[in-house]
Amino acid sequence: MGWKDLLQKGDESAVSPWVGGRSVHAGGRTWTLDGPLPPEHGWHSFRVVRRKARWVTAAEAQPETLRFTVQGYLVGDRMVPDLARVVPDPGQIADYSERVHLVEPGLDRFVRVSAGRAFEGGPLVYREQVMPLGPEGAVLAAYLDERTSVDAIAEVPPALDAAFRLEAWRRAEAVRRRAEVLRLRREEEERREREEARQKLVRELGDGAGRRRMAAFDFEAAARAALDVGGAKYLDHRRTPRAREMAVRFRFEGRRYECTCDDRTLRIVDAGICLTDHDTGERGDTWLTLESLPGVIQEADREGKLVVFRHVD
Repeated sequence: MGWKDLLQKGDESAVSPWVGGRSVHAGGRTWTLDGPLPPEHGWHSFRVVRRKARWVTAAEAQPETLRFTVQGYLVGDRMVPDLARVVPDPGQIADYSERVHLVEPGLDRFVRVSAGRAFEGGPLVYREQVMPLGPEGAVLAAYLDERTSVDAIAEVPPALDAAFRLEAWRRAEAVRRRAEVLRLRREEEERREREEARQKLVRELGDGAGRRRMAAFDFEAAARAALDVGGAKYLDHRRTPRAREMAVRFRFEGRRYECTCDDRTLRIVDAGICLTDHDTGERGDTWLTLESLPGVIQEADREGKLVVFRHVD
């Protein structure tokens, strides 16, 4: 192949994963993204002309085009690679793992997956599930039996042990958080009764108390207004199996997220991201509301500490 063969012949198209930024990488080539950015992270088709690329539309994933593959276990949206030799505590997971973008929704716990990069040194992007090593079924059974360790299971690799530790820790935290939410709910109801006369005067969604009053009659309208305060866009909501708890999906800075909140107070029950102070062990979810959650996500992402537990990309 000579240099003339590398010259572009008219407009071309490229399909590539996009997770932010102004660069597009595919087939060993790189273009600068011109014009509007894609609306959210995902696989997209781009029209490329010389060294420029313009977004066209969302595209079917092409995981086979990813290179520099890594295999391991997902912990939220972080991968602990098979080659790991240290079992990190839950609070250290960000130091022993790498973020995986575009994780397939609905993956079961303790499955091995592979991820790759569109270019050397680029972000990891989810490819597919891969063959288990053997003890995954026993580890899942231990989790379902509410055991606190997998020490009794033979040949559990450190990466799988790390995944089990974090999932067990998250379950224990969820029980504690829900007890806390019940207490906060009772206090909230008592305050609401004391302030009932004032709340009846609130009619506009621009006021926080008004949004909470509206939530009792039109949760979607209240959630839209609350997320708008934080610069996020409401996408959908559904009621969870638990009383007075809503799961809310929203888009923020090109990525989709999901959280759960109280359907009247809009107080967060499960932020969908890690918010534990690992010095004190204190969980911060219930300090937040739908209005304040996007700002916390932005700060954690800026500091490289964002760990997302709910896969909706």
